[in-house]
Amino acid sequence: MAGKLRLRVITPESVKLDEPCDMVIMRCTTGDMGILPRHEACSAILDYGVLRIINHGEKELHMAVFGGIVQVLDDEVTMLTNEAQWPEDIDRTLAEIEHEQAEKRLQEAEDDVEIQKQQVSLRRTLVQIEVSAYPLLNAGESDKK
Repeated sequence: MAGKLRLRVITPESVKLDEPCDMVIMRCTTGDMGILPRHEACSAILDYGVLRIINHGEKELHMAVFGGIVQVLDDEVTMLTNEAQWPEDIDRTLAEIEHEQAEKRLQEAEDDVEIQKQQVSLRRTLVQIEVSAYPLLNAGESDKK
C-alpha cells in the first residue's frame, strides 16, 4: 500500500471505516491536523468535528466524529471514538431542532456546569448539521458534470 494511509475509525459498536486513503484531516483539541503518508508517529485527542477523508480522483468523504483519540504509526491512522456518523446516519431536521433547544437552554443556564453542557450540545449539533449537508453538496457537483 505504498503512498497510502490505512484509516480505521472504531467505535464501541463497530468499525465504521477500515480503508486506504491519501490524506486525513481531523479536528483535534489543539486544532485541525492533516495526515499524509510517512507522517511521523504521534497521538492526539480528538475534538467534536468533521473528519475529511481524501482520495485523489474520488469524492472526498466526510464523517462526524465526537471526541476520542487518534494514533498515527507506520502509515496507519487509528481513531477510537465513542461515536462517529456518516452523513446518511444524521437526521438533519432533528439536529436542527436539538440545536435550537440547546441555544435556548444555554441562554437560560445559570451555572457553569449547565453552560458547558449546553455548549457541548451546540458543538455536537453544529457538526451534525455540517456533515449532513455533504451529500447535498456532492450531488450538486455531479449535476454540473
